[in-house]
Amino acid sequence: MAFQLPGFDLAAFVRATLAEDLGTGLPGGGHDVTSESVIPADARFSGVMDSRDAIMVAGLPIAEAFFRALDPAMEIELLVEEGAQVGPGTDLMRLSGNARAMLTAERSALNTVQHLSGIATLVRTYVDAMDNPHCTLLDTRKTIPGLRMLEKYAVRMGGGSNHRMGLWDAAMIKDNHVLVAGSVGEAVRRAVAAGVTEIICEVDRLDQIEPALAAGATRLLLDNMSAETLREAVGIVNGRVPTEASGGINLDTIKAKAASGVNYVSVGRLTQSAPAADIGLDFTPL
Repeated sequence: MAFQLPGFDLAAFVRATLAEDLGTGLPGGGHDVTSESVIPADARFSGVMDSRDAIMVAGLPIAEAFFRALDPAMEIELLVEEGAQVGPGTDLMRLSGNARAMLTAERSALNTVQHLSGIATLVRTYVDAMDNPHCTLLDTRKTIPGLRMLEKYAVRMGGGSNHRMGLWDAAMIKDNHVLVAGSVGEAVRRAVAAGVTEIICEVDRLDQIEPALAAGATRLLLDNMSAETLREAVGIVNGRVPTEASGGINLDTIKAKAASGVNYVSVGRLTQSAPAADIGLDFTPL
């Protein structure tokens, strides 16, 4: 079954990424100078993509799409499932086909798998550190422009869940909105009056909780609170709406903050600064 994500055009992503690497539309661009000058047009390669470290796998079907875009007849075998946890030295993909096509698509394919698997791997590290089946790890909107759908997909492959996808699918009232509205309660009331059904309201003080709830907030984002303060906040909310801890959360603090009783913990670093996974691709002439 073809790789599909709602709202994501894989073919357009592949075209744009390859065009960027090939310099399509630029003076002298539109081709792979090195491969065309060094590799015979009819040369064929086989290749193996493998993990060099322990990783969570994400992005293999997208890598496949890069190779098929340049050689539709390329033989490709995906050796592990998306979301699989694999050890160092695990073969991820085997392929054979036109050598020029492989070399031209190689960097785009690897960049994508390394980036997405890096996110998935970091997410799994946070899930394991949280060690709490009653609390859900969320990502944020801190994503690379143009890659949000893929990065949030990688979060799911690592065992996390997605926060809102963008500005359109939920209201999130933060300090600057409150500054203009005049108070937390007034900001929430305006969203309710506008017909918004999902209203996440950020609070950074305990005395903001009741006004936000009274005005109609459907989730509270408890910002930059200690584990002790989070526990107190959860007690005040008393299950009336879901609660989310955000800010100041890292591998050292996530377990205590999740144990405070919040429903969610959100971490921007998952997509903002996950290191790339160490994945290689070695070719052999046929």
